[in-house]
Order: sequence, then C-alpha cells, then structure tokens
Amino acid sequence: MKHTTTETQAQTLTRLLAAADRQHPVTITYTKADGTQTIRTIEIYDVRTTKAGDITLRAMDRETGESRTFRLDRIQAYTVHRTAYTVARPVKDVEPTAPVATSAATVIGRELARDGAAYYADRYTVLAAA
Repeated sequence: MKHTTTETQAQTLTRLLAAADRQHPVTITYTKADGTQTIRTIEIYDVRTTKAGDITLRAMDRETGESRTFRLDRIQAYTVHRTAYTVARPVKDVEPTAPVATSAATVIGRELARDGAAYYADRYTVLAAA
C-alpha cells in the first residue's frame, strides 16, 4: 500500500496512470467531500483536469459497476493490483462532425469565406445542433 503523503502528486499520478495503461485495478482509500473515508476498488479509464485545476480520475467502481469521479488530492492511500479489469467501460461520446458540403459551389463558397465571421458562426451552429 502506498500512502500519498509520502510521495508527490506527480508520483501518485504516474503510478495510477501506469496502472490504467496496464489495465490493473487499484484499491484506494478516499476522503469524500463531507470528510468520510471510503475504500474502493476502481478501474481507471480516464484522467481529466477540472476548471479549478484539480486532477480527477474517471473510473469504474467494482462494487457498484458504475462510473465514478475521484479527485487525486483526496486519495489517501492506494494499492495497484496485478489482475485484469472486469467491469465494462461506458461508451465514449461520439465527437460532432463538421458539416458536409453537398455541392462544389458550397465547398468553394466556404473556402472563399473562411476568414469571415459568418463561416465560423455557420459551422458552430451546425456542430451545436448535432
């Protein structure tokens, strides 16, 4: 068991990313926002940074089978296991695609107007509607 108080946040993140890369589950001791501690075995599938600058781990909780988000700074201790992932991941969201031109005139018109604000407004309106 590794205690996060004895290592830097970068070291903790590096080890957890290595576990995710190898698809090894991790048991964590986690302090919730209300101050209670919980022990969970998770399968990490994504790492993100919030607008506030907090590093979060998106992981599947083995106990409930649901996707959960954990802040890295609230992990008190962790153990990386050598077994494989067993919980199915959520389906990734499909990225919106750019509008498809239906004629040569549309392609030429968009290329000529690329520097104009109307081009970008039209493009983002179509992407937002998708």
